[in-house]
Amino acid sequence: MALGTALVLAAGGAQAQALPASRTAELERLVIQDCGSCHGLTLKGGLGPDIRPLTLEGMEPESLAAIILDGVPGTAMPPWRPLLSEEEAIWIAEFLLKGEAR
Repeated sequence: MALGTALVLAAGGAQAQALPASRTAELERLVIQDCGSCHGLTLKGGLGPDIRPLTLEGMEPESLAAIILDGVPGTAMPPWRPLLSEEEAIWIAEFLLKGEAR
């Protein structure tokens, strides 16, 4: 990860809380519908791995956000950077880590 991206992601944690409620509602739907289409509707795994808090335990939000933004080469995990900002990816990472999705 580039230093600039790391710095933006590190700063993004504080900004992630400032997303408008309408956007956080859209991001919640994205996690359930889009992430759930590969990771299972309960996020217990499917084509993609289990992404519930117990499985993600110990991951930093910034590391998870980098995976969300840039995908995982050689796997079915696509990069979401064209559709999500770094702040939104941090918000999703924190959402997953807290277990707020289903």
